[in-house]
Amino acid sequence: MKVHSEAAFETVIEQFMLSHGYQSVAKESYNKERAFFPEITIQFIKATQPKEWARLEVLLGSQTEQQLINDLSKWMDTNGSLSTLRHGFKCYGRILQVAYFKAAHTLNPELEEKYNANILGITRQLNYSLRNNEAKRTGIIDITLSLNGIPVATIELKNPMTSQTVEDGKKQYKNDRDPRELLFEFKKRTLVHFVADTEKVFMTTRLAGVATYFLPLNKGFGGGAGNPEDKHHRSYRTAYLWEEILERNSFLDLMARFIHLQIEEKLTDEGRKIKKETMIFPRYHQLQAVRKLVDASEKDGVGNNYLIEHSAGSGKSNTIGWLAHRIASLHNRSNEKVFDSVIVITDRLVLDKQLQDTIYQFEHKKGVVEKIDENSRQLAEALESGIPIIITTLQKFPFVSKQLQKMAEERGEEANGLLPTKKFAVIIDEAHSSQSGESATDLKEVLGGDKLAEEAKLKAQEDGAENLEALYRSMAKRGRQSNISFFAFTATPKHKTLKIFGTNSEPFHKYTMRQAIEEGFIMDVLLNYTTYATYYKLIKASKDDPQVERKKAAKALARFFKLHSHNIAQKTEIMIEHFNMATRHKIGGHAKAMVVTGSRLEAVRYKQSFDHYIKSKGYPIKSLVAFSGEVIDDKLKDVKYTEVAMNNGIKEKELPEKFATPEYHVLLVAEKYQTGFDQPLLHTMYVDKRLAGIQAVQTLSRLNRTHPLKEDIFILDFINDRKEIQEAFKTYYDGAEIGEKVDPAHLYKIQGELDLSGIYMQEDVDRFCNVYFKPKQKQSAADHEAMNAALDPAVSRFKVLMKEKEEEAELMRSKLNAFRNLYAFLSQIIPYQDSDLEKLFVFIRHLSPKLPNRKSGPEYSFDDTVRLEYYRLQKISEGSISLQGDKKYRLDGPDEVGTGMVREDPVPLSKLVDLVNDRFGTEFNQADQYFLDQIVETASMEDSLIRAAEVNPVEKFKLVFKNILESLFIERMDQNEEFFARFMNEPEFQKFITEGLAEQSYNKIKVQKAFNDDLKTSL
Repeated sequence: MKVHSEAAFETVIEQFMLSHGYQSVAKESYNKERAFFPEITIQFIKATQPKEWARLEVLLGSQTEQQLINDLSKWMDTNGSLSTLRHGFKCYGRILQVAYFKAAHTLNPELEEKYNANILGITRQLNYSLRNNEAKRTGIIDITLSLNGIPVATIELKNPMTSQTVEDGKKQYKNDRDPRELLFEFKKRTLVHFVADTEKVFMTTRLAGVATYFLPLNKGFGGGAGNPEDKHHRSYRTAYLWEEILERNSFLDLMARFIHLQIEEKLTDEGRKIKKETMIFPRYHQLQAVRKLVDASEKDGVGNNYLIEHSAGSGKSNTIGWLAHRIASLHNRSNEKVFDSVIVITDRLVLDKQLQDTIYQFEHKKGVVEKIDENSRQLAEALESGIPIIITTLQKFPFVSKQLQKMAEERGEEANGLLPTKKFAVIIDEAHSSQSGESATDLKEVLGGDKLAEEAKLKAQEDGAENLEALYRSMAKRGRQSNISFFAFTATPKHKTLKIFGTNSEPFHKYTMRQAIEEGFIMDVLLNYTTYATYYKLIKASKDDPQVERKKAAKALARFFKLHSHNIAQKTEIMIEHFNMATRHKIGGHAKAMVVTGSRLEAVRYKQSFDHYIKSKGYPIKSLVAFSGEVIDDKLKDVKYTEVAMNNGIKEKELPEKFATPEYHVLLVAEKYQTGFDQPLLHTMYVDKRLAGIQAVQTLSRLNRTHPLKEDIFILDFINDRKEIQEAFKTYYDGAEIGEKVDPAHLYKIQGELDLSGIYMQEDVDRFCNVYFKPKQKQSAADHEAMNAALDPAVSRFKVLMKEKEEEAELMRSKLNAFRNLYAFLSQIIPYQDSDLEKLFVFIRHLSPKLPNRKSGPEYSFDDTVRLEYYRLQKISEGSISLQGDKKYRLDGPDEVGTGMVREDPVPLSKLVDLVNDRFGTEFNQADQYFLDQIVETASMEDSLIRAAEVNPVEKFKLVFKNILESLFIERMDQNEEFFARFMNEPEFQKFITEGLAEQSYNKIKVQKAFNDDLKTSL
């Protein structure tokens, strides 16, 4: 045997497996008619179930073995080998097991003994009948793996040193192996087929001739596809297949708790409903993530957070299902359950059914999973009764305490609204920044149980504040709870997500967008990206030249242009002609498109324009529109538009299914179906809306789903800059990284500034909190009146300040909101345990909605005073947007949150129109849109800075700028997190930024570019 031959490769694997729990099973003992190894099966049953065997012998005598072989064969033909291995089969009324799997605990020595008796067999060179073989020649399977005589896996090995790779192995499975042969027939015997060479591994669970589809089963390498080399340079890159995945305990675990039959009701491309069966075998990252999470939970116990950053296309639903099932029955080394219940937080209906069906296959019993689809009482009952796996939404938790109280009263028990302290695992289907809100803390309070309440009570007694026990409970619920572990899944984490759920601000496990693209599970949506620029000229059509506010007029002019019938008609023509000529015939003639519009009214106008143009051309294209609520068109005040009416009666819930049928081709959307919408036939996207950051990634990623006939995808963008889109995707392409962090002490700085503002007094805060945190049994209807009365003095002071110093009042509003948002976030990761902070947070949270909004000034409509004189659409770029490169994009810490608004100086309408013409009527280049950063853009529109620039040299302007800079950061909530974090934490950087931003802002104002950039942002 040559050392570089395929046989040598095969021998290496066999020797390893035989020395690690496998037994050699001779190919001669294979029964081809029954497609299993009956002697091994009989041997196993006799050894593990002697009593059942003896009873059968009494009945059947010398025919026992033959009858058992016949019955087992028929049972597997009907129920499949996987179900038979898990649940056994019947022979003459007796249930016989053909495998024993590891229990969740070690309290049953007999079961452990039977588990150890499993015979995992390896057979080399097993013969099979070649496909379409009139001469009845046989082929050879390199390696066949069996469990107690039942074949469960085949492996085809290839050796690149003899010019054979995994691609050759795939061809063998497709061309030589007949899927109708019992050994290969779907579900009936073998469950998975591997192709491996020394570099890569692929797998399939269903042979279908040339249509067989192989999935990669590789570790990933350097953030992408493939496998790393062995760091000790002693083994193959693919050794993990037999050393990890097919290792005895691992493979038995796979058959017991991972492999499952997924049954989905799907629409074919022709619109027919069919039931599709798929045997699911975990991909490497899924298996690794679940096992790492289970091991960490067993080792570390409850009370920990784990962030799983898995790209779209990662198979997240199955990963969540496997994890939920595993940790629901997880025991530690002392044989104690780690978690009493697992709670899955999700808004996806499909996950509910998938979890129920998957777990039923493992458990073979109902009642393990309960979906909370009614109300908070149903959730309270499920929590109280200890349902193993509960599926619910986050929004039901704020009302659970009240339901628990009612339920106790109905039973005649003492009502405190608390659960007995139990141990919970909370799996979050899509972790995002809303998890840092009050609903998330309500969840932690409910699940914290009576232990959390008792700890709060003791802390209140220590501080001599027994009457404010609820205040201390409110503080305690914000931090980590020792009885709750969070498992948060997301493809696009924010900085807050990494801080709250990450391990040292890093994901516990990562499967990148790059790897998903390179492995073919999703498509690269940026490969065909075409951008258009719009050039136009507006002229004033009225004799009057009214005084208008800069920002509002800019937005009104932008809106006037975007809704202009000529603009919509021109873009409609481009989109429909492109769809008809280039898209409609893709994906076997079933390709679909999405149009992303900037507003609900735009969606209405586009729908009307699409239908009119399609009818005039006689094209076989039909459109649907998606928007929420009612839309009133400015031109037809008495006409209301709804999604259902514009779609000829199609109900909102029916729309995705209707769009999937061949009848419809284009979906026009306004703030809908831009996240969580999976439609593999979606091929083209037309974008007429400003996109940035996570929203850009989530929206454009609607195109990334694969389809057997989908060879490419296409984006046509009328608005966005290619560089901005590239940067948005780069943040998540190789996995998100955390950047700058906010100094926790900054919260006290804002508190100090607010205390000095005079908007509220400490007695106002104390008076409000004494009522708000009053024990439930002492609360009355009059408390609502008392809380409002406690807020009123602060509201009155704010009104006075607003009247006298409007800009200062708006700055204070910004700081109030900044404190509220920063505390809500930071209190989850930093144990402040400061009752003054908690009181102020609660006070401000209720004060903010009562503060009067500033008068926003007149709303402008330029329908009669401005007209479009010149219009041109021009393609400015096409081709792929590359995501390769060394530059890292980081997620920086959240800054203060503000809502401050500054009134613009009135300027003549004619001057605004001239500025628009200067910017967009000639050589407009979209790359200039983001030439200056957003802080400069905001600063250049501030009233006080505009006035200061008009009358001061740059050095004096800098003094004014420095004093207002912090409020400018506050105004731009999540857009400028890096600037804010570094500005607050690094004095040298603060000085540099102040100087640089001041000069840029001064120059920007001087050359009158503020309006240009404001209008471009509006567009």
